[in-house]
Amino acid sequence: MRITARFKAPATTFALLPALLLGAAGCSSGTDAPAAGKSPDPKGSAATAPSGAPGAAAASPAPVAKDARLERSALAQGDLPGYQVSAQGKNPNAPVGQPQADKKACQPLADIMGDKPDPAAHETVNRGVGSQKQVGLAVSASVSSYDESDAKKVVSRIREALAACGSGFTATVQKQTGTYRDVKTVPFKAAGDESVSWTTTAAAEGVSAQVHLVVVREGSSVVRLMALNVAAAGQKAQVPQEVADKQLEKVRKAG
Repeated sequence: MRITARFKAPATTFALLPALLLGAAGCSSGTDAPAAGKSPDPKGSAATAPSGAPGAAAASPAPVAKDARLERSALAQGDLPGYQVSAQGKNPNAPVGQPQADKKACQPLADIMGDKPDPAAHETVNRGVGSQKQVGLAVSASVSSYDESDAKKVVSRIREALAACGSGFTATVQKQTGTYRDVKTVPFKAAGDESVSWTTTAAAEGVSAQVHLVVVREGSSVVRLMALNVAAAGQKAQVPQEVADKQLEKVRKAG
């Protein structure tokens, strides 16, 4: 199945958003139906790079997690009717690593925008989820394994950072810098041990995008969900409740 997405903002702007959303965006804007008699890849499908990303090549499939429990936790194609799930890695043009915040107090929020929700994660599996009901809605769903004490610290540090960074912060990764303004906590129902949800406006090169983030701890696992509308980046986006519920259900069933 071939999947394409068209952005209404420069590729560099999206590179400064959570990098994994570039992978999620690949399955958010129209799909070609699978050939007759063929079933979708159970882990999703490969995608072409977003148009507008110069020289971008198709992303490679994500490697299988070493932790079997973590791999079982990951969303798969068919888990969510009305959504396309992709196991592809992030776009090859996206920056690699953890963004560095200009304010120490805001570093936990910058970490969320990176390859892992926190540097203490042992391993992380990522999935891109594109809505076939709301064109343009892209969600990155990640599950990370931790020592349970470290998993608790992730949520605690995020709460502290949200309290300190409401006016915003700047983050830099691989010499690319973006700003995150209007950082606000918002209610979101998540069936985990503890959770936190917030919105922010990410901006670079004069273009901005509304992003919604949800972080949930379930035992020693941390689920990170990030959403934006790649068809209209300025519109508010929200992580769909059914995506969060299914992701957390899979984490619980994986044990």
